[in-house]
Amino acid sequence: MTTSKAARAVLLAAALAMAAGGTLKAQDTAGNKSAVQVSPEGQEVYEQICQACHMADAKGGGGAGAVIPALAGNPKLADKDYPITLLLKGRGGMPWMTDILTPEQMAAVVNYVRGHFNSYPGVVTAADVKRVATGPAPVRDCDTCGK
Repeated sequence: MTTSKAARAVLLAAALAMAAGGTLKAQDTAGNKSAVQVSPEGQEVYEQICQACHMADAKGGGGAGAVIPALAGNPKLADKDYPITLLLKGRGGMPWMTDILTPEQMAAVVNYVRGHFNSYPGVVTAADVKRVATGPAPVRDCDTCGK
C-alpha cells in the first residue's frame, strides 16, 4: 500500500469514527467580531483530521521543508468558497477530502475553522459545498498570481 493510500485509509477510518452533533454558539472574540455558529461535528472533524497538520491552535507549522499554512487568522478564509475549494480539490501537500468527508462534514469543519479560529460571519452549508463542487472554480489557486 502506498503512503498516500495508507494516509487516506487512516483519514477514512477517522472520518467514519466521528459522531454527528448539534450546533454551539462561538464566543465573541476581541475586536467586537460577532459570534458565529460552529458545530461539534466540525470540531471533531478538525481534531480527527485537520489538526494533525494544521496543529491544535490552527497556526500551522513547518519542518523538514514542509510549510503547513495557518488557518487561524488567515484572511483567505473570509471567502467561504476558498476553504471549500481546498477540501474538494486539495492543493500542494493537502489532499482532497471528497472520498472521506461528506458535504455536510465539509460544511461543518469549514464553519468550525471560520468561526472558532477566525470569527468570520456567514454559515457554510452542504448546498454551498455542492455548488462549489459542480460550478466553475470560484477562487484563484495561486498565492503569487498578480503579484
